[in-house]
Amino acid sequence: MKKFIETLSNIWKIEDLRVRLTNTLLFLLIYRLGSFVVLPGVIYGTLNTQSGNAGLVGLLNMFAGGSFSRASIFALGVMPYISASIVVQLLGIAVPYFTKLQKEGESGRNKLNQWTRYLTILITAVQAVAYVRSQITANQISPEVGQGLFNIMSVFILTAGTLFVMWLGEKITDKGIGNGISIIIMVGIIAQLPGAFLSEFSTRTNGHGGLFTFIIELVALIGVVMFTILIVQGTRKVAVQYAKRIVGNKQYGGVRQYIPLKVNAAGVMPIIFAQALMFIPAYIPQLFPSSASNPIVMLLANYSSWLHNLIFAIFIIIFTYFYTAITINPSQMAEDMKKNGGFVPGVKPGRTTSEYIDGILSRITLPGSIFLAIVAIIPAFATVIGVSNVFARFFGGTSLIILVGVVLDTLQQIESHLLMRHYDGLMKTGRITGRTSVPSAAGTTPPVI
Repeated sequence: MKKFIETLSNIWKIEDLRVRLTNTLLFLLIYRLGSFVVLPGVIYGTLNTQSGNAGLVGLLNMFAGGSFSRASIFALGVMPYISASIVVQLLGIAVPYFTKLQKEGESGRNKLNQWTRYLTILITAVQAVAYVRSQITANQISPEVGQGLFNIMSVFILTAGTLFVMWLGEKITDKGIGNGISIIIMVGIIAQLPGAFLSEFSTRTNGHGGLFTFIIELVALIGVVMFTILIVQGTRKVAVQYAKRIVGNKQYGGVRQYIPLKVNAAGVMPIIFAQALMFIPAYIPQLFPSSASNPIVMLLANYSSWLHNLIFAIFIIIFTYFYTAITINPSQMAEDMKKNGGFVPGVKPGRTTSEYIDGILSRITLPGSIFLAIVAIIPAFATVIGVSNVFARFFGGTSLIILVGVVLDTLQQIESHLLMRHYDGLMKTGRITGRTSVPSAAGTTPPVI
């Protein structure tokens, strides 16, 4: 405890770190206050803020910190920006123009950022129209405003709200600590935790399992968090030897270093892609009413059924391999090592090194994808044994992986500031290795989901 208090004191002594932490908290406070500002023209008393706790709506509401169900000006959160970042990143693989921009350094990143912002506006406008039409009914709109005026006004306000949240995220990255977009999503998720915790506690202590069952749930939650940390932090080190070079009177190279290959290099993206596909069966009965009684469609649309979770896990494994393949380029890594006089001991430089790294990635991605699938389907099993839908989301899935990844990444940045000033880090032994949740197309690292 004394060591912990001393570390907190050291954090406050560093002026730059103190200012960055203060800025981060102020920006987050603005975001949380704005999430309670309701769209003009909405009769707040008619809103059911407890609805939509399951399925896609519940997931979006969690990432938006409850703004989605409150019809807030920040109802869409940063999800349109995340979607735009993913699209631009995929364009960088398929379209030569965007591939060229990715290789142009700072100027290329600035252009990609600009494309991401333009695409964010377009996606937000489309989602705003869908939100107003599907989530806000006529009886929830003030008669003085009118349906037509409200729809037009709300689309502009929701679009502006998302752009403002995106700006806050960029300011946190620039003036604060950690990745701003990731932290905003994390805060939205954490904002739902106290209510879910109290609701589950109240349910259990009122006769539905008792206090002992609630304690078991907490122990299980801690175990799942530890398991998720192992997945996020797990690496396979590849030894790289650099040849000796004499420049003037100094010798460079001749030392052995390591390339850390992540067991879960794809992050949370496979779960996001798989979830997008698994939401499709839920809409089939709406498009084809005659299929509503089909047993297979019913199983696929049921988030706690064995068939739904089996296919969900298979999709996650497939997408983990896919996303790892498009984000990590063994050929480029081998080429960079060759240019810098590096080689893997016992492996020829060039193509052989590329195949060697690719083989290692293939082997470590399999257990990583299986573990990721297990974490993703744990919430479904939690609901089967009686855990509420809201509280079960913290037992795994996208929300837990984002929380773990963002917290580790932020702590790693704080530790870097401490070590640069010759203070002890946040851990007595070892170093915190952080990672952001979602790689960005534009050179930054916003999460997604």
